[in-house]
Amino acid sequence: MGETPKVAVVMGSESDLPVMEGTAEVLERFGVPFEMRVLSAHRSPDAVAEFARDARARGVQVVIAAAGGAAHLAGVLAARSTLPVIGVPIPTDQMGGMDSLLSTVQMPAGVPVACMGLGRSGARNAAVMAVEILALADEDLGQALRGYKGELAEQVGDQDARVREWLKGRARRR
Repeated sequence: MGETPKVAVVMGSESDLPVMEGTAEVLERFGVPFEMRVLSAHRSPDAVAEFARDARARGVQVVIAAAGGAAHLAGVLAARSTLPVIGVPIPTDQMGGMDSLLSTVQMPAGVPVACMGLGRSGARNAAVMAVEILALADEDLGQALRGYKGELAEQVGDQDARVREWLKGRARRR
């Protein structure tokens, strides 16, 4: 995106991209400018430190960090920045993602990371959370969020009607 990014989406590996595509989709839906990077807490620690140090000056207001396994990326970014950091634990083959979840959620006092759920739903929720944070200072974004939440409620209402109709059909067959 051409505008100054308000959200930075950082992944520990390119293999995280299929999970994190949902983050991009949600941010795009709300018109929030963002950037995506691959940085590793373990394999490129100097680049992570530089990124965290410079993010605020570049206009970033929220960081979303995704990593699997020993998922220290979100914690390292939170330790080196005063920006809100949202962690997305990536599922792994080794432990089904519990390793990622525990690595992301277990932060020492004073270094908070908002931890989303595992995988794709967590990636989408991280973007929604970032939009909610940005909407605190942007009424247009807040209005768009209210519309989004209304759409979610409509979808549930539609699903409810279909299930109730299905149940009526079962009752008629008995």
